[in-house]
Amino acid sequence: MTQSTGLTHHRLRPGVLFDVDGTLIDSNYLHSLAWSRAFRDAGEWAAMNAIHRLIGMDGDQLVKELLGHPCEAASDARSRRYRELFDDIRPFPAAKELLFDVHAGGLAVVLATSSPEAELAEARRVLDADDVIDSQTSAADVEHAKPAPDVFVTAMKSASVDPARALAVGDSVWDVKAATAAGIACVAVESGGFSRHELSEAGAVAVYRHVGDLKAQLHTSPIQALLTR
Repeated sequence: MTQSTGLTHHRLRPGVLFDVDGTLIDSNYLHSLAWSRAFRDAGEWAAMNAIHRLIGMDGDQLVKELLGHPCEAASDARSRRYRELFDDIRPFPAAKELLFDVHAGGLAVVLATSSPEAELAEARRVLDADDVIDSQTSAADVEHAKPAPDVFVTAMKSASVDPARALAVGDSVWDVKAATAAGIACVAVESGGFSRHELSEAGAVAVYRHVGDLKAQLHTSPIQALLTR
């Protein structure tokens, strides 16, 4: 069932809701490594490939899927282990330029993530695009992470984005499922590690190799349609 956004169309504007990890910044494999080390710290183990397949999913769900039970020690250690990898985070080529192009087209630019504030702040530092980011969400703003729709629903509210003129951009099947549940379409990129086939099967309306590819084809992408509505 699609969750109601609770938004009216008065003074609302078109906008693009960008996932961050794996979409704008090259961090999914760093998250996999951080979780692997966190599990080891907690005396648990999960294969790295299995961890990676769940990156982008709510952390509590991820732990239960991998271990079959909650593990608070691993969840607590993950943040510390990820912070140790901050120096290895890089933006994807043309990520910043894409955000500027979307802003220049008159669309709201919103970062839609359930990452903790400290991790989002580091992502924004790496992206260096604060001048064109209208709003953001973080772990403090949502009760349930993806694949629940909360992140995208909250993101639209935070920037007064019209759900009828909104698109999400993400890298995982969890992004696509969350966007669908929020009642909006999702453009996907393969840079997070999910294949074109998987993303299309999940319901993505278009799939690109990475955000640089999306930028290069922006005028023929679903985002272009928002500029004419």
